[in-house]
Amino acid sequence: MDPRRARDPRLARVDPRLQRGPSALPTPSPQQQSGSGQGATQWTTNGAYMASQSMVPNVLVQQADTASENAIAGPSTPTNNAGSSAYKPRLLFCVVCASNQNRSMEGHHVLHKAGYRVISYGTGSAVRLPGPSIDKPNIYSFGTPYNSIYEELSAKDPRLYTANGLLQMLDRNRRIKLAPERWQDSKTVADVVITCEERCFDAVCDDLLSRGGEFNKPVHIINIEIKDNHEEALIAGKAMLDLAAAIEISQDIDEDIDRILQVQQERHPHSLLHAIAFY
Repeated sequence: MDPRRARDPRLARVDPRLQRGPSALPTPSPQQQSGSGQGATQWTTNGAYMASQSMVPNVLVQQADTASENAIAGPSTPTNNAGSSAYKPRLLFCVVCASNQNRSMEGHHVLHKAGYRVISYGTGSAVRLPGPSIDKPNIYSFGTPYNSIYEELSAKDPRLYTANGLLQMLDRNRRIKLAPERWQDSKTVADVVITCEERCFDAVCDDLLSRGGEFNKPVHIINIEIKDNHEEALIAGKAMLDLAAAIEISQDIDEDIDRILQVQQERHPHSLLHAIAFY
């Protein structure tokens, strides 16, 4: 006798597992033992249950046969669901001002932040920024990085260029893209061009006309007249956001553009121009 059982009354009890008799496995019924007919079962010598092949439902067999036939015949022609809408790619907006610094970059900023596809350009011959006096502007060529302009002006007179908002503007711009870009040098095809003053509108229209429209790709050009200062640029940024939203949800911009511009004019103070050109 195990001496531990004498000391511990719990161990003194007989293990109930040892009291089990022969394995009490389920006894197959006579119908199950017959092994004949649909749905017969089999029992192995150790008592394990095993379904016979005849227990596989006819539906599954038919489905398997159908799948095999389809695999041999190849994929069928998809049905045309009239209720499903056709794929519509996202529009590409392009915002254009003179120097690709203030107004166009404010529009670029708000549209990009709202999730729109957007690019921006300038139409001038060079990038011109306010200097210490009206007759001494800071002039840079297109392609000069915003960060380089920021560092140069910050080294020249940080107090002046902070007070007039140039450093804050350049800091925003360098977080959006590398450098100001010129419209006339661009090759990207946009769906909608938003210009920020009439001379930029004219420059874009004239440039597209000179290209000859070899792609035959229409583009809507919309001018929003904006004064070139930071306050007016902020206000116009909200107007551009409303305009882009109305254009993007339109199912047919060619049909809806007049109504969209009418609503835009009623909601915002900027005068509008519109033209259709071709890339």
